[in-house]
Amino acid sequence: MRKMLLSFMVVALYVVGSFAAVFQHINELTSTSYDFIIVGGGLAGSVVANRLTENPKFKVLVVEAGPTNEGVLNAVVPAFEVRLWKTAYDWNFTTIPGKGINNRTLDYPRGHMLGGCSSHNGMFYTRGSMDDYNRWADVTGDPGWSWKNLLPYFFKNERWSPPADRHDTHGQFDPSAHGYNGMMFTSLPGNPNTIDDMVLKVPSQLPDQFPFLLDLNAGRPLGLGWFPYSIGNGTRSSAATAYLSEKFTSRSNLYVLLNTKVLRVLSVIKASKPTFDSIEVDGTAIKLTASKEVILAAGPINTPQILLNSGVGDRQFLHGLGIPSVLHLPSVGKNLTDQPFIVVSYSVNSNKPQDNLNTNATLQALALAQWEFNRTGPYVNPAGGQIAWSRLPANSPIIKKYGDPSAGSNTPHLELVPSNPISLPSQPSHVGGMGIILVTPSSRGYVSINSTDPFGKPIIDFGFLTTDFDVQALIESIKLSQKFYKAPVWKDYIIEQLSPLPNATDAELTDFMRNTAGPSYHAVGTAAMSAPNANYGVVNPDLRVKGASGLRIVDGSVLPFVISAHTQAPGYAIAERASDLIKSFWK
Repeated sequence: MRKMLLSFMVVALYVVGSFAAVFQHINELTSTSYDFIIVGGGLAGSVVANRLTENPKFKVLVVEAGPTNEGVLNAVVPAFEVRLWKTAYDWNFTTIPGKGINNRTLDYPRGHMLGGCSSHNGMFYTRGSMDDYNRWADVTGDPGWSWKNLLPYFFKNERWSPPADRHDTHGQFDPSAHGYNGMMFTSLPGNPNTIDDMVLKVPSQLPDQFPFLLDLNAGRPLGLGWFPYSIGNGTRSSAATAYLSEKFTSRSNLYVLLNTKVLRVLSVIKASKPTFDSIEVDGTAIKLTASKEVILAAGPINTPQILLNSGVGDRQFLHGLGIPSVLHLPSVGKNLTDQPFIVVSYSVNSNKPQDNLNTNATLQALALAQWEFNRTGPYVNPAGGQIAWSRLPANSPIIKKYGDPSAGSNTPHLELVPSNPISLPSQPSHVGGMGIILVTPSSRGYVSINSTDPFGKPIIDFGFLTTDFDVQALIESIKLSQKFYKAPVWKDYIIEQLSPLPNATDAELTDFMRNTAGPSYHAVGTAAMSAPNANYGVVNPDLRVKGASGLRIVDGSVLPFVISAHTQAPGYAIAERASDLIKSFWK
């Protein structure tokens, strides 16, 4: 009898544990009603789904447009992220011709898979400056968005770990600036780069321009230091692997639906305001309902598209498209911000075998075999080992003339990433140089819907290089990178500057930038948060949509300003805090 009872309990536990799972098609769902529906299984959606289902009373459905991340090698090997571009794992967005970039269009890859861009990005894990977050708090009137109050959420996300090669990291980071018990692995580069030693000599040779910075994530990122990545044990650590692994998707109250694109969120009028309680998905008449909230986590491009198609946006614009206005919020889709990126290239004197990896099939096979064997080698690094952040001087004529778009004196304007030398078929020598990002741009763009195909590819315009500050600051960044490579350590390494021309005038540098600048893939701001009484913005500080019930937004679109770094780390902190806000609201 006891054996039978134990057997029954085991079977019962198995059935309950297997009840909630990952589904490939909407017809596989056993229910159409949930407490929360999360639109988007990307970075933020994965976090919120995990945290809400810690409460067994909450029944949560995640609806992801793309396929699973599991078994996708290019989403596991850190150096392979660009191989995901222009595939089924990419939204394959393209911008419209940009006025400030000589009417060029730009490819804009975004993760179309579980984990979203965290399964698809460059894995840079930088927080930005304390000023960035304190400005959020000031603008929204909510001290919860300040550096001090968000720091515990960064720690809650982060699980700092040794690099893949287990090298001694003493003096390469500040232990007090990191979390060790969080969900997602972070680490320093796990394979030495051929230029590491030279880069690290620059601070002693040019201490005024490039002081050594022990930790990039301690709140004042000004200087040169080691690059942290979202990598653990030589593999990508993403929102999908950290928050939606089988350990969590086996929860009986968590349901993940893949390959399902959400078209609109639907509402009814209650107490004179729209209450959003369901979603419409592509290719089916099945309507999925949420008794508590629909949480939009579709990202800075897709979230405003869904809102506009749902009648949430500028009333006059929607009327022109024949879309009934449900909620007049003119800020939807506006304020789109990304950080323009350029490259200064040099021919360099390098004869290290690793520098031929780009064009040598034998070396590539050996590197992959090494990674598959013990998760080490050159493929554990997605990019360089170090990064430098710099701020324009306070007396800069650029700031005096055009103002300062940064959040404060702890905040850099410019990011410089020394690139490892690579071999190119078109060049007789190896090519190296500097990747440069303007991390505090003043240019703004927008996301809108296509009048001929509202549910198709959205209209995207970043407005790159449409302000004088951005153009002048990038000119200074090129000159700063030239100073970097004037350090004595590079004397026998640099052969010549390839592009732009070394003696180019400011006008020629401007032409170079307009012809070559691209995105950093750090889009934010299209559903920005603002103070509750503000006459602009899309969400209140608690991330609930202004003037509505039942609808909240948790993704990079809520950032009112882009941070002075990469957007992955703050995305996790926002989602962690949002989860607590939602739990508190519904307790």
